[in-house]
Amino acid sequence: MLIPRSHPRAASLHVREKLVLGYKKGLVVEEGLLAHGRGEMFDYLIGEKTLKTSHGAIKAASHMLLLAKRPVISVNGNLAALCPKEIVMLAKITRAEIEVNLFYASEKRKKAIAGTLKKNGAKQILGLDSKFSQKIPDLESARRVVDERGIFIADVVLVPLEDGDRTMALKKLGKKVITFDLNPMSRTAQTADITIVDNVTRGMLALD
Repeated sequence: MLIPRSHPRAASLHVREKLVLGYKKGLVVEEGLLAHGRGEMFDYLIGEKTLKTSHGAIKAASHMLLLAKRPVISVNGNLAALCPKEIVMLAKITRAEIEVNLFYASEKRKKAIAGTLKKNGAKQILGLDSKFSQKIPDLESARRVVDERGIFIADVVLVPLEDGDRTMALKKLGKKVITFDLNPMSRTAQTADITIVDNVTRGMLALD
């Protein structure tokens, strides 16, 4: 689709196109498209721009990742479709591991996400080999399965586009959690150590 640069919501339309392409490639599920629509509504309310308060949260998140001993970037389908280059760049800068972790999990989808990340320069991607799997206590969704080399031993976890249950479970394990959430009243936003109220496409770019 050709989106005119003059369109007042061109950036938002480009994001939609990325998600649709991610869906066609098997990275994104239908539920992920719906979740994005909900977030887009909140983004519209803040003028589709990064708030001054969010700049402070981004700076704090950057410092926390750089000071972490075992930082991990948790990646789902939407994030991989929208920000693959930014994920890889941030991982290099902060020495963070990249781990695929999905609510709607399948081996085919994991491989599709890993393939996209590798095309954008990722060398090692965790969360793909079941022999390294561990389970987070007090969590029933598929996201309870994590890599023992990554999230399981991490001290700081960046969990963009997260569900509240896992954020709470990670906090119970003593981990510092950084998240992006356009809804400041969500469980994730209220539970995370640092919440960046911003569109992940803008926020990840700023974190880099």
